[in-house]
Formats: sequence, C-alpha cells, structure tokens
Amino acid sequence: MNRPIVFMFSGQGSQYYQMGKELFNNNAVFRNSMLKIDSIIFQQIGKSVVDEIYHPRKRMNDQFDRTLFTHPAIFMVEYSLCQVLLEMDIVPDYVLGSSLGEFTSVAISDMMDLEDLVECIVEQAVIFENSCEKGSMIAIIDNPSLYDETPQLFENSELTSINYRSHFVISGDHKALQLVLQFLKENNIIHQLLPVSYGFHSSLIDPAERAYKDFIKMKNFKTPLIPLISCLQGERVTEVDRFFLWDVVRKPIQFQKAIQYLESRHECTYLDLGPSGTLSNFLKQNLSIKSRQRCYSIMTPFNQELKYLKIIEESFRDHTR
Repeated sequence: MNRPIVFMFSGQGSQYYQMGKELFNNNAVFRNSMLKIDSIIFQQIGKSVVDEIYHPRKRMNDQFDRTLFTHPAIFMVEYSLCQVLLEMDIVPDYVLGSSLGEFTSVAISDMMDLEDLVECIVEQAVIFENSCEKGSMIAIIDNPSLYDETPQLFENSELTSINYRSHFVISGDHKALQLVLQFLKENNIIHQLLPVSYGFHSSLIDPAERAYKDFIKMKNFKTPLIPLISCLQGERVTEVDRFFLWDVVRKPIQFQKAIQYLESRHECTYLDLGPSGTLSNFLKQNLSIKSRQRCYSIMTPFNQELKYLKIIEESFRDHTR
C-alpha cells in the first residue's frame, strides 16, 4: 500500500454526544489525549468538555450545539484519534482540514503549540457567544446551481460550501432559514438542518471578527512539518497569515477543489478522523468510478471505533513509507 496517506478532519455539524465513547473507555492513548486537552480547557473556562461530551444523561441524538463545548469537542476527538493512529505507526503524508477541522490540521502538522491552539479554539467560541446573533446552517442535497436560480435561497441565506455535484451548504439567521426550510419541504428537496448555533462561513459571524483578530494577531505559526492541504485555498499551503484561524471559519469551504488538487497529483489513501465520517462520504462523491483511491472512516454514531481501527491496522500492516 505504497500510497500517500491523507488524514482528513471535519468541522462544525459533525459532532454528537457520546462521540468516541468506545475509544475513550477502551483506548488509553485516546483517553489520555482527551483528558490532557480537557485540562487545558478547564484552566481557561473552568468547565470540562469531556464531562459534557460523555454526560450520562445525554443521548447520541440529543442536540449538541453549544459552541463553547462543540468547538473544542470536535478538535479533541479528532486530535486524540490521530494520536491513536500515530501510536500504530500510521503517519500521514498530508493533512486536510475542512472549516474547524483546519485547526486539527494545524496541530498535527505542528504549526502551533497545542496549548496555544486550544486557547485559540476556545476563545473563538467565547467570542462567538458574546458577539454574534444565533443562526444555523442547512445542507441541501441537490445541484448547487439551485442556489443561484432560487430567490427563496439566495435572498434568505449565504452559500458557504459546495462539497460535491449534488451537495451544498447555506447559512442564515433562524427567521430567514424558516422560509428556506418551507421552500425545501414544499418542493421535496432533501436537506438537513445542521446542529450548529451560528451561521458559520457567512456575514452572520462578522461581529466576532475584530475581537478574534485582536486575540490571534500575536500568535505565531511555524512551517508545517506535514504538508497541509487547506480547504480555505483548496490546495497545499506552506505558510499562512496571522488571521488564518479566522478565515477558515469565515470564508467559503473549498473541499471539492482540495480533493481535485490531491487527485491530480497522487493515488491516495484517505483516513477520515472526524466524528461522523462526513468527509469520507463527500470524498466518495468526488471520486470518479475509475478512481483507485481508498478511503476509511473510524468514528461513527454507532460506537464501532475499535472494529474499524482493527480493519485499518490490518489494511496498513504492509504499508511501507
């Protein structure tokens, strides 16, 4: 299996209560990493994100959308799962982050110290909660051209990402999105309201921009030790400006372009380290029928991480670097 390995990290909307629970209970590397990051967060806000993720009275399908918890929670499970794979000697040749997942790419490529990066994630959530009106996001299963052709969409929302030829995401405030939802239901268009509290990648979060940029402007980035494919630019980046951590949640997501960049250069093996296997599903829709790329996901809402880790361990046994 002499192919470049790509670790993929998803963002807001992929989270749920009890995510990674099987790993947390049974894998010491995952658990210790989660607790290490949780201790950093506790020093910052006096709250445990681990206790919230694995709250005994919360079920997987309960709404998990408070940004103060979900922002760091997504990062924690992705980063910790990555530590498990590294312990298994499965090392990425590339990291690819989408939206908030770009933070995990920054961490794994060692572009910023872990403590500083966790502080940036939590502070972003705090500023959102203090500065922005609530909003939401809707994933729509249809041709993205529908957006520009439909006043009910372009007058009431902003286009935030096109993930493949029949999947796009919009952001908007709650009142406007009710009109969008009504249109989608009346026209039998498949859609999903994402579990988020704000309209990420849209002007709805602009009130947080100044405060967050003031916070991060003194942070320093290092040259990535692992090549980083950014969905902000849709290609490999070797250096970023000081406001990168703002831009990745404000500007549009270019996942499709990022995959095309890799596809044009390599036959890769992709590992989706996100909580829901979201990017794995997007990836498969972007690959041609003749593509020889391979894709694996590990975490799912069905708590079968140990099973999938075993499959990956066996699949990568003969991989040489």
